[in-house]
Amino acid sequence: MHRLAVVNMKGGVGKTTTAVQLAAGLARGGRRVLLVDADPQGNVGHIFGITSEHTIRELMLGEATVDACILRDVRPNLDVVTSSPAAFALDARLAAEVQRETILARRLGQLSHYDAVVVDSSPSMSLLTYNTLLFANQIVLPVSMDPLAITGARQTLEGVAAIRNLWPERVLELRAVVPTAVSTQTHASRAAMEALEGDEEMAPVVFRRGIRQCIDLTYAAAAHQTIWEYAPRSRAADDYAALVRFLDPDVGDVEKESKSDGEAETAVL
Repeated sequence: MHRLAVVNMKGGVGKTTTAVQLAAGLARGGRRVLLVDADPQGNVGHIFGITSEHTIRELMLGEATVDACILRDVRPNLDVVTSSPAAFALDARLAAEVQRETILARRLGQLSHYDAVVVDSSPSMSLLTYNTLLFANQIVLPVSMDPLAITGARQTLEGVAAIRNLWPERVLELRAVVPTAVSTQTHASRAAMEALEGDEEMAPVVFRRGIRQCIDLTYAAAAHQTIWEYAPRSRAADDYAALVRFLDPDVGDVEKESKSDGEAETAVL
């Protein structure tokens, strides 16, 4: 089972968007996927327009079982565990818990019927982020095209290195660095791509195509839809489909038609 953590210590880099589209794309390609929101902002639930009585907070505290926390068939092949601002208090609530950094791995360790679990993490090295990284075996690192996001990426990898030192038995592979909000017409994007290509650790796994700027991603989230449901012909749909294939070359047809796919052309910027 692939356990993918979507992380970056810098906010506003397209992390949640990437987690949602990646999970949805894998599901559309025939994989059975669980998407876990480990960010107390709870934006995964907002994007899908869903809420749950039992969230990541209740799962971490042991107040609800894994089965009770999973919202099933949010989309075909896609289940979701939501989050809420109540999860901000988890650091304090779990301060005295033994091996508190591995709670998520222990709670989700019983799952065996998923092909992939995608976890959206908080843009900080919180307890939930530690739990995410100690559950995952692969990292997807979205990086927007600005210097602060690249700094955030480096800080993230420094945190990952610390975790590898503390828990050397854990396998945690940097699987993909994903440039987001890419505009090849701007000096900032070109400079950021050059910086990623020049980084010894990140360069070998850079998704060089990147995710191009596309207003349809914003509109899709407002409509509580994935990019393929809202704008199947958009450049973002093409780019995220390519990312899914980059991560899982054997996945099925991500861009297949669905009942929600519209026929009208949408604006692409």
